[in-house]
Amino acid sequence: MSSSSRLPGFYRLDIAERRRILAALRSVDGGEFAALDAGGIDVDTADGMIENVIGTYALPLGVAVNFVVNGIDYVVPMAVEEASVVAAASNAARMVREGGGFHAELPRPLMIGQVQLTDVADSEAGKRAIGDARDELLARARELTPRLSSRGGGLVDIEVRSPGSHHPSAAGMLVVHLVVDCCDAMGANLVNSLAEGLADRLAELAGGAVGLRILSNLADRRLITVTARVPERALGLPGAGRLSDQDSGAAVVRRAIVDASLFAELDPYRAATHNKGIMNGVDAVLLATGNDWRSVEAGAHAYAAMGGQYRPLATWHEDGDDLVGTLCMPMAVGTVGGALHVHRGARLGLAMLGTRSAGQLAAVVGAAGMASNLAALRALATDGIQRGHMSLHARVVARAAGATGELIDRVASEIAALGDVKTERARAVIDRLRAEQTATSHTRPGPMPGRAIQQDSEASALADGDQSQSLTPEEVP
Repeated sequence: MSSSSRLPGFYRLDIAERRRILAALRSVDGGEFAALDAGGIDVDTADGMIENVIGTYALPLGVAVNFVVNGIDYVVPMAVEEASVVAAASNAARMVREGGGFHAELPRPLMIGQVQLTDVADSEAGKRAIGDARDELLARARELTPRLSSRGGGLVDIEVRSPGSHHPSAAGMLVVHLVVDCCDAMGANLVNSLAEGLADRLAELAGGAVGLRILSNLADRRLITVTARVPERALGLPGAGRLSDQDSGAAVVRRAIVDASLFAELDPYRAATHNKGIMNGVDAVLLATGNDWRSVEAGAHAYAAMGGQYRPLATWHEDGDDLVGTLCMPMAVGTVGGALHVHRGARLGLAMLGTRSAGQLAAVVGAAGMASNLAALRALATDGIQRGHMSLHARVVARAAGATGELIDRVASEIAALGDVKTERARAVIDRLRAEQTATSHTRPGPMPGRAIQQDSEASALADGDQSQSLTPEEVP
């Protein structure tokens, strides 16, 4: 079959058929999907991963479609509990696809390990001594990480800093940065091992004592940069013009997105929510591939604040009739090590992606974050953040209220159309529909008429990005 990630009608299929298509698309053994039925991990395996295990805790695992990154089609696994995140990313990826897809500059996988030295009598002399011993330290590092060094990775540079030189409590403190090429690993264990292995010698050279020895999650040497172009034809909504009669719907939407981007650049309160929308996409892919989402979150927010004001990780501007966006953020991810050793679901997530390197994975994760951001801004620029989200969230509420089978879609349609997506309203609708079924048990009830069915169909089609209305991945009421 085609390797394209453009899969119209995917949402209409049952789970077994979706699995069959993905197995063929990525040459994955279809039997591997059975591991997901228990969340990709059994209790015994979980007991070996963390402490005091009492069970496992699963999240829904879906795939976002339509993604093209650096000319390669991807179906993107996303583990997330929030309705509309997968649909929103798929829809935005379809828009970007029409402009040639996402383009990413792949980072060299450099991480920083910090060795804090205290009680250094002469900081300048300590810096010089460490600098003079650079070759010795590099040789020691190769001995500590022989397998990494054999693959072309390992310690590549040593830097010495005097943090807080004007702070009275920081007198005599040096911080040594060990810059490490982690190859296809996220690198936490590798970097920590190097920091601990070199700490005593660094303290001896500087004439001080060893303090902390640990990596930094501000991975500003491991930045992913993703760009996207959305042509006018992919962006507009019929009748969306509201600035003037001469404006097309696409022009109005484009300008509104650019204005929203500027708002985030100027205001940290807006920037925090702007970046939360990006992380909706980023974290979902990281979870699905067994990566440390907390590390990436910490690095992303620290990087956003490095200039002294918290700023957006992605910005958008107009280029003629096109909307153009750029995302830049730290992206410390891995395709080896960590949970991938033991978590079958994480291994399957990577297999569905087909990524072979940490750089490729970083590119896809960045694209997922950018798609989520675009979908949120477009929703804010058009119908607002709630309409599309509530159409999908209504299914969750309908299930929670006790709907089963065909009642789920009917109840969701009605409460979404009413704009009252609450459990109490859903229960009332369920009671009424069941009473109607009992009264007319000889006749199968027809669909609910009018706008309710139309809105439900729109929301469902969005799961594949088949319609132009975008959904929100950002705020949940």
